[in-house]
Amino acid sequence: MNACMASGMAVFVDTSIFVAVRNKRDRNHQKARELMKHALTAEFGVIHTSDYVVDEAVTTALARTRNHQIAVNTGRYILDSERIEKHAISREDFNLAWSKFKTVKDRFLSFTDCTSLALMERRGIERIMSFDSNFDGLAERIY
Repeated sequence: MNACMASGMAVFVDTSIFVAVRNKRDRNHQKARELMKHALTAEFGVIHTSDYVVDEAVTTALARTRNHQIAVNTGRYILDSERIEKHAISREDFNLAWSKFKTVKDRFLSFTDCTSLALMERRGIERIMSFDSNFDGLAERIY
């Protein structure tokens, strides 16, 4: 067993990584590929994401590329992976996220970002893989 897995390490993967990994024209494409390669070999421990991130990633991929197939491929990349644990945002997560969203006036965090932070808090996940610097100071960011 990998040392990361044994120690219970985990990482939450944000929208920006999933969008970049499936879009060759994204400026972070190569970096996202490298990060996901490391993540998928358990270097960062168990990989987590949420249904809200899947929604945001597919929608963002479609909006940025205007290419339905890239949006579908982005969704499949997440949904078809047995290594990525997908979590549904619970009522508890939602309520905590709404509280966070109302109070983080100094940061440009989306409601989806707040649901990610709520889920991470509830599950004890301290690290997030993201190109979004708005998470800095709220979680250890891998980018």
